[in-house]
Amino acid sequence: MPFYAFLIVCPMLFLAGFVDSIAGGGGLISLPAYLFAGLPIHTAIATNKFSSTCGTALATARFIKEKLVVVRLAIPSIFCGFLGSSIGAKLSLLVSEGVLKSLLLVVLPIAAFCVLNKRIFKAGENAELKCDTKTFAVVMISALLIGVYDGLYGPGTGTFLIIAFTVFARMPIRSANAHTKVINLSTNVAALVVFLLHGQVLIPLGIAAALSNMLGNYFGSALVMTKGPKIVKPLIIIVLILLLVKIIAGF
Repeated sequence: MPFYAFLIVCPMLFLAGFVDSIAGGGGLISLPAYLFAGLPIHTAIATNKFSSTCGTALATARFIKEKLVVVRLAIPSIFCGFLGSSIGAKLSLLVSEGVLKSLLLVVLPIAAFCVLNKRIFKAGENAELKCDTKTFAVVMISALLIGVYDGLYGPGTGTFLIIAFTVFARMPIRSANAHTKVINLSTNVAALVVFLLHGQVLIPLGIAAALSNMLGNYFGSALVMTKGPKIVKPLIIIVLILLLVKIIAGF
């Protein structure tokens, strides 16, 4: 593994953590970082799972500490997310690199649109958490289906879950965020286990990237929220344009 891979990945993973802590959408930077470094797409997805799992674990612990996670709602959703992500990761290993690159051209712009369009989250601004049958159904189904996507790709998973929870289950934003992190942690772990068993994760690079990602989260959380999105949006757009050019050039 060339040293320049670390020089490309670590700064970008720091930036991904920085962005994620401010406005979400860090996966839109972290996955392209591995592709820029020249990793095959399967290895890039797998190693990205390794680094993102660490950052998600820290965020999950914070939400649990703040008592924003409802255990009786979170536990079944964890199982659904774990199952869905396991299926998605196995599907990812079966799909050719060319197909994955083609799908990436569609998936990443959609994920970017959802992350950058904050009006989508208006539905949960004044809502109250109700643990009724509808809420359980939406959370379980969302965890399963979006979990499949997370195992297959990953970028935008948290955003898609928050949209599902606020729009269809009418959950308040803070609760939606908290339960999203719990589910996202389970989907990350499930996919990571599958990729580790198939030898797709570059451990040394993954560890360095994970540390960089957590450091970015730490510094990003200290930035004033009103200024954050102004910095984040241009960065995500630039990275997506660069990724688009790289993928097209690779065909």
